[in-house]
Amino acid sequence: MIRLAALAILGATPALAQDWNAQVTPYVWASGLGGDVTPFTGAPTLSFDKSFSEVLEDLDAAFFLSGYARRDRFVVLGDLSYSASSKSGLIPPGLPAEGEVSQRSLTLAAGWRAIDNGGLALDVLGGVRAWKIEAEILVAGGAISRSGDKDFVDPIIALRANYTLAPRWSAIAYIDHGVTGMGSEKTTQVVATVNYRMTERAYVSVGYRRLDVDYRSGGTRVDATMAGPLLGLTWRF
Repeated sequence: MIRLAALAILGATPALAQDWNAQVTPYVWASGLGGDVTPFTGAPTLSFDKSFSEVLEDLDAAFFLSGYARRDRFVVLGDLSYSASSKSGLIPPGLPAEGEVSQRSLTLAAGWRAIDNGGLALDVLGGVRAWKIEAEILVAGGAISRSGDKDFVDPIIALRANYTLAPRWSAIAYIDHGVTGMGSEKTTQVVATVNYRMTERAYVSVGYRRLDVDYRSGGTRVDATMAGPLLGLTWRF
């Protein structure tokens, strides 16, 4: 599965091009971070506003790379995402503090095309999402500095639908959900895009992505939502 997922992200090689249809899509993601993060035992909780008006203020960087490949009814997909947000404020007893949270996640899945009637294609998939979440807190201008990180893996199940709107237009909807309690308490991802075919091999996409995670272990708590609009460019092989 890892080999096939790598094919989905990197694109098909010429030798496999006759058997596989593959595509790769880098996205710019204007992701806001909302929720509460306690990076380690005894650390103050960082609270982020998930409203869109705060996206540019809190957001440091966000992008993701998505890949997809199909051979007959067998499908594989993968996406690699990164986002980082920072926040400043006061913590008891009124000390100035700065906090930064970053997440990296890799989703790999494989499955079967259950419906393919020309205008609508529906894939049913299962796989995993691996997380790395890092946080750093600086108090009183760096006089006190603490950092921590967590790695964990969630099994997921997923659905992906592709619907033809017009000769050059299509819509894609994707949703996955983690198997409760095997990594995080909960994780869900939703992606919806409208796509325009510019050439036989190139598409442009606009849409929305939301990625949720609720992880608890010891004194670490990450209950966060990363959500916002996206813009992508797809190459087909």
